[in-house]
Amino acid sequence: MTRPRVLVVNNGTLSLRQLRSRFEALGSQTEAADARSVPARVDGRYQAIVLSGTKVRAYDSEYYKPLIDLVTDADVPVFGICGGLQILAVAAGGRLVEGPQRVGGYEAQVDTEEPLFAHVKPTVTVFHRHTLYLQEAPAGYRTIGRSAHAPVEFLRSDDGRIFGSQAHLEFRKDGLEILRGFAQLYR
Repeated sequence: MTRPRVLVVNNGTLSLRQLRSRFEALGSQTEAADARSVPARVDGRYQAIVLSGTKVRAYDSEYYKPLIDLVTDADVPVFGICGGLQILAVAAGGRLVEGPQRVGGYEAQVDTEEPLFAHVKPTVTVFHRHTLYLQEAPAGYRTIGRSAHAPVEFLRSDDGRIFGSQAHLEFRKDGLEILRGFAQLYR
């Protein structure tokens, strides 16, 4: 049986190795590319796309245009993590706000009827390392998880193809189990 291939878009994360390692531990092959050098189309080469966190502001729509075009045109599941969620949300008209810097484990409540959360309890502990927060899901998306400081901890597109996590899922056990739920969507 061929292992599914995941394109991991490196938006400048410090934890690319850990993120790729998570997907490889779940049985996927990974290939990394930066946002400016992503392919124009998936063309059956990848079964999913993952957008890493970023140190670059998500509002740089010109820089992220090739990535947004790929995500929009792809017919595979997409998961934006931290800055990846923010890039997706801003492209859909969402607004980010500055907040206190959070680093470490924080509890979040998730909608367990969502397939993404098939392997976790209603309250998860996830890792944060950021200062920007999405306050509400943009048009075409809905909130599927929340925390005390991140009203949109997790989101999903209305068509169920695109997901986002404010937290870094490449760390902590609950993060791995949420990624396991995502992996089941492209197998």
